[in-house]
Amino acid sequence: MNTKILMTGNEAIGEAAVRAGCDFYAGYPITPQNELTAYMAKRMPQEGRIFIQAESELAAISMLMGASASGKRVMTTSSSPGISLKQEGISYLAGAELPALIVNIMRGGPGLGNIAPSQSDYFQATKGGGHGDYHCIVLAPSSVQEGYDLVFLGFELADKYRLPTIILGDGMLGQMMEALELSAFSSQPSAGKKPWALTGCKARKPNIVKSFYMHEGGLEEFNKKLQKRYRQIEKQEQRFENSHLDDSDIVLVAYGSMARIARSAVDALRKKGKKAGLIRPVTLWPFPFDIFDNLLRKKKKIKFFVTEMSYGQMLEDVRLAVNGRAPVDFFGRSGGGIPTVEEILEKI
Repeated sequence: MNTKILMTGNEAIGEAAVRAGCDFYAGYPITPQNELTAYMAKRMPQEGRIFIQAESELAAISMLMGASASGKRVMTTSSSPGISLKQEGISYLAGAELPALIVNIMRGGPGLGNIAPSQSDYFQATKGGGHGDYHCIVLAPSSVQEGYDLVFLGFELADKYRLPTIILGDGMLGQMMEALELSAFSSQPSAGKKPWALTGCKARKPNIVKSFYMHEGGLEEFNKKLQKRYRQIEKQEQRFENSHLDDSDIVLVAYGSMARIARSAVDALRKKGKKAGLIRPVTLWPFPFDIFDNLLRKKKKIKFFVTEMSYGQMLEDVRLAVNGRAPVDFFGRSGGGIPTVEEILEKI
């Protein structure tokens, strides 16, 4: 029987990782996700798993490469500037086809910024972040329960497609406490289910894990293989939530914690007699372009209103999805500023 308890978002993500079969965690403290690292420091040894507080963010992401190459489920967590330091390692993970779960509890920026909630790491997460032509799957929870649930999905997608998967939360989600329904422990994936893993090569052909291609044309062929996989992900893994689209003439678009505020704005607009709806992307990459296309095929007169805790990053993907077929307006705040329902209503 599932158990329901109160937990913060940071703690819920940590508990989900343990129950999803995370074998190895390496991280480095940074606010506002310190509770997550502290939680893993307690829980991983309790379950006989490995926890390492690395000497730096660079060391933590590099440790993930070694542990993932051996076929283990691995995770690291940090917040905005800490994730920036991990970008080279994330590119190497993508280039070596190594699955990993990376959690970013976003804070204000640029630079050291502050420890308030923000959503200004969208570009970094969805457009690559490091060098080379690669993508990470990016999942955006809007509640403590969803943060917990998406950890299980994140590990599954990382293993299925052999690439890094990012959970993009923010300081509000990490610190808030909500009722959480805990699920049972999942069975840990065995190394035997990952035939590419470096587990010793007695009685089989040796495996090679690398991201370095010296012979002419080799790297281009590898990139073509990655691109084919990314197109498959774009086709199969788009996820979103929507409401009131059937009769709406204005659709708010928001993700993560901001979507909760946008949902309240939709409710307020409908009470005023306005036909408002909501699209909440759950996957930021692949971005759910199809829901916009399907809606625009049905409705010729509709407007979109994007709201973010940034100055317009997801906005660019919404504009790409709409492709000039409808007006797209925007309101955002950053640096720890959070758009309110009243501000959104005033702008609309």
